[in-house]
Amino acid sequence: MALPLAERIATVARRHPENPALFWQGRAVSYRDLLAMARTAEKSIAALRIPEGNPVAVVAAKSPESIAVLLACMHTARPVLVPAADVTGRPLDGLLAETGALVLPDPRALTTGTAGPAVAGKPAESRVPEGTALILTTSGSTGFPKAVPLPAAAIGAFVEWAAATFRIRVGTCVLSYAPLNFDLSLFDVWTTLSHGGQVALVAQDRAAQPGHLRTLLRQCPVHVVQGVPMLFQLLAAAERHPGGDEFASVADVLVTGDSLSSAGLAALPGLFPRARMHNVYGCTETNDTFVHEMDPDADLGRYGAVPIGRPVEGVAADIVTDDGTVLEGPGHGELIVTSPFQTSGYLDPAQHAKSFVGHPDGVTPGPYYRTGDLVTRHPDGALTLDGRSDFLVKIHGICINTAAVEGALRSHPEVADAVVFALPDERTGRRLHAVVHRAAGSMLNSLRLREHVAAELPRAGIPSSIEFVDAPLPRTATGKIDRRSVANSL
Repeated sequence: MALPLAERIATVARRHPENPALFWQGRAVSYRDLLAMARTAEKSIAALRIPEGNPVAVVAAKSPESIAVLLACMHTARPVLVPAADVTGRPLDGLLAETGALVLPDPRALTTGTAGPAVAGKPAESRVPEGTALILTTSGSTGFPKAVPLPAAAIGAFVEWAAATFRIRVGTCVLSYAPLNFDLSLFDVWTTLSHGGQVALVAQDRAAQPGHLRTLLRQCPVHVVQGVPMLFQLLAAAERHPGGDEFASVADVLVTGDSLSSAGLAALPGLFPRARMHNVYGCTETNDTFVHEMDPDADLGRYGAVPIGRPVEGVAADIVTDDGTVLEGPGHGELIVTSPFQTSGYLDPAQHAKSFVGHPDGVTPGPYYRTGDLVTRHPDGALTLDGRSDFLVKIHGICINTAAVEGALRSHPEVADAVVFALPDERTGRRLHAVVHRAAGSMLNSLRLREHVAAELPRAGIPSSIEFVDAPLPRTATGKIDRRSVANSL
């Protein structure tokens, strides 16, 4: 039986104490130092006298200290909620209420033994299943993210598969671009540390700065790069600056979280001439489930899009047609997946029942997760993404419900009506564009409206462009907004 994740990392620390575990702000953090921070954090958390088994929450940006606190929680088998670092207000309150988690003090205080005796909130009844290690969160496409509890066993199975598939071992350096609440960190951070590699941490507040990425890669050459398509746009911008080949050491590139544009695919071989390139598909609920080794010269011509690939070992998937039957052979439908890496399910029974279902044949073991992704199966068995089954779209790798965005826009007192579209964007894959009918006499501008919706929406759900109109939006005979008519006018 494989060791729990925290024990695996402790074993690496005992065998290779001086090896670099993390690279952060120009300096390396050894496995010895990381484990020492985790042990100090463990003592600090024990001093808070939180009831045994009560979940806790780490609301902090990615750093060596926050990673050490998560490691401390996993070592003591305490479930730990990892929300987005910038989540506040009702979304955060909802997650805490849903999980019963108590917010821990700042990781810097916990890892230095200077945390006070208080913890935010009071213990509450927890519905988190036994055996849960990490509680990640969905993007909050309706304005309120959902908690996604991940069993320790599922995380263990994932890190074993990922390390074997992408050759993570002692000395491998992996770029960590995603924040800790994003499921990409299961690979970037936890797979790497549990197998003795080094994690090069991108500062979250500088993640959109090509100069920061260029400096980091120059100081700490990496072997594996995983990220959403926007990361590779930023790396391309960084590469255009003189000063050397920062990508010469990269052996594996993983593109995930969103569809890769034709221009993005064409740019990869020039950026990473020595690397294998993979398109990785998965959800927070299932983690990585499909992998396709990309062929930039052939994929688009053969399929018209980059395939998501085929199910990895242990994953079962089917395509369900509009009539609820399983697709046999080529065709289209919604992808359903069951994975050894997946969550135990949503904590809200109604949400769980809607998304985690039995197989349509009534016999095949599950549960299967309804991804909401529409796919095409080609004659050779390859799958490509067609879009979402409803108003959900992926922006920067995060699922956003455009209906929720419209609702947030309409909640402003000076907005009479609104409609939102996901438009192609060469840099990010997709961007949100809103057409807003202002109330009579209003001088509402985009800045004020964005500030208003920011209180209700995740950052990716805030439209990047807003077009104001003073005439009512066209409607169909049934009274609904005529989206096609509005779209044709863009």
